[in-house]
Amino acid sequence: MNFLAHALLAGDNPALIVGGVIGDWIKGPLPGALPDDLAKGVSLHRAIDSFAESQPAFRRSRARISVDRRRYAGVLVDVIYDHLLASNWADIHHQPLEEFCAGVYGLISDRLNDLPASSRPALTMMEKENWLSSYAQIDGISDVLLRMSRRARQPNPLANGEREFLADVDGFTCDFHYWMADMKAFCRCWQPG
Repeated sequence: MNFLAHALLAGDNPALIVGGVIGDWIKGPLPGALPDDLAKGVSLHRAIDSFAESQPAFRRSRARISVDRRRYAGVLVDVIYDHLLASNWADIHHQPLEEFCAGVYGLISDRLNDLPASSRPALTMMEKENWLSSYAQIDGISDVLLRMSRRARQPNPLANGEREFLADVDGFTCDFHYWMADMKAFCRCWQPG
């Protein structure tokens, strides 16, 4: 869901970047069927998700989500934060967003055969539809949330979830900047278990 943030927070290590992006598709104990280097990336992905759940700014953002969508607050905040990351990219990273995203897609493509077969169609679609860069626009996150709402087995309120962000842009933006600073510090200190 927050693929762009996971790619950025993985730093410059290609395997950590790929493992970070694919983390939502990998279930169970590691390394499982993954090569060790990609399993470390998934481990970082899981550590980021775990740390984020207790991080104060992320928790404030979750509380900003309306009661009707509260059950999906974590998912919505992930997508909102990827929007804020993409739309503020020039202030956060030296490389242009399109160039960074193309690099991530290339890394994934290079390792596609090492990834679970079940993840490959979505990862191929990610590049084809340029999901990572699309987060920069409200229409991009609207599309992501609509697709997610259709994929879920249960009826859910994810469609139009971008309205949560639009109802409190300043609050989410402030939370995001605190969250990003904490996440960068966390990732600099992270060691695989």
